[in-house]
Amino acid sequence: KFDYYVFVLYSQGLKAEYLSPWRGEQQMYKLDIGWPKTPELFTGQTFCVAVDSLHGLVYVGQRGDNVPKILVFSEEGYFLHSWNDTVEMPHGIFVWNTATESSVWVTDVGTGKYGHTVKQYSPLGKLLQVLGTPGNAGSSLIPLQFDQPAEIFVEETGEIYVVDGDGGMNNRLLKLSDDYKEIWLTGTNGSGIGQFRIPHSVTVDAFGRVWVADRDNKRLQVFDKVTGEWLGSWSGCFSEDGPYSVRFTADYKYLIVAQLNINRLAILAAPPVGSIGDCVMVHSVQLADETKPHLVDVDMRSGAVYVAEIGAQQVQKYVPL
Repeated sequence: KFDYYVFVLYSQGLKAEYLSPWRGEQQMYKLDIGWPKTPELFTGQTFCVAVDSLHGLVYVGQRGDNVPKILVFSEEGYFLHSWNDTVEMPHGIFVWNTATESSVWVTDVGTGKYGHTVKQYSPLGKLLQVLGTPGNAGSSLIPLQFDQPAEIFVEETGEIYVVDGDGGMNNRLLKLSDDYKEIWLTGTNGSGIGQFRIPHSVTVDAFGRVWVADRDNKRLQVFDKVTGEWLGSWSGCFSEDGPYSVRFTADYKYLIVAQLNINRLAILAAPPVGSIGDCVMVHSVQLADETKPHLVDVDMRSGAVYVAEIGAQQVQKYVPL
């Protein structure tokens, strides 16, 4: 594939509180060159990755003809199994754990009989739930009618957040209850406050805020998770390229943001309770040319960051130092 090196950029003029404990150019992450043990199993374009921190599993979604769509690895990098049924073109993937069960949610942006849906599977690939009408692109008028849904985030309570619009008609953020009823819905196509141009990734922080990578508007937008109210946006860190993926580190002190076109992971200081202020880039990880990091996920137990790279057609693991 490629040879990879980690480069850490240090932004001058940061406020003092953002410098500790990484002063100067000390690296925050190191590439785990031994993960996975069998990278040749990536036979398609690797679009998404999800970590099951509770059970030490990593799920990878890939696309291509006659390739397994979902691959499952151990956190040590050993291949366990794969499954393919009812997945057409995976875009986003998320693992949801409760005290008694685990499930894997996949957003499918295909245009065939399985596409335009958000689907829940058992860890072994049994289809449990389908949201949306398979094969039918939706309109923004109907909450559960998706048009290329990009990503999903599920809270422990079972409440669901979907960013709907990987280039389709819809450009919106939708919150559903644990029984799949609409709680709130926000967003239309545009560049104004609360509007989106390809809402591409979604996550929730520890302070009740929903963060959306508003890709083509080159900004992160933030919403109240209870009401859907707009709380602010960050654009200052994304003049070179929009955010493709957004996740928090395990301690919620930083955000990890993938920037596909410049092959970079930006590490931003996460704001505490209150105003989100302006974005501050604390570090970055520069990937090799044409890597194209698409979506990332974080192991909330170990802190490891997994990066799905559609250019390199692989997933890489970065471990915190």
